[in-house]
This record gives sequence, structure tokens and C-alpha cells, in this order.
Amino acid sequence: INKDQVDGRVKEAAGKVQEVAGKAVGSATQQAKGLANQVGGATQAGFGDAKENLKETLKDSQRQRE
Repeated sequence: INKDQVDGRVKEAAGKVQEVAGKAVGSATQQAKGLANQVGGATQAGFGDAKENLKETLKDSQRQRE
């Protein structure tokens, strides 16, 4: 697990909370901001996942060479 994975998932969860809170108080602006934060968080988490997968692939390649 890397920092991007953790930070992205935290942002994604916070965005969901913001979206739900916006719905509860009837604020379309807060709902939209929440959705935007969810997308941004998911993107960051996906980037972190890709980095982690690449790291594992490189480790596997090194092991095969040995």
C-alpha cells in the first residue's frame, strides 16, 4: 500500500460524506463538490494502485532473472 492509495481512498470517502450531507441539507453545490472529491479520490487511488502493480511486476521480473 502506498500514500496515493491511502490518500485517494480517504478523499473518496470524504467526498461521499460531503455528497450525502449536501443531499441532507438540500445543497446542490455541496453534492457536486462531494462528487468531484469522490472522482478525484478514485483517480488518485487508481494511480496508487497502478504504481503498486508496476512495483510488483518489477520485483517479479527481478526474481525471474536471478
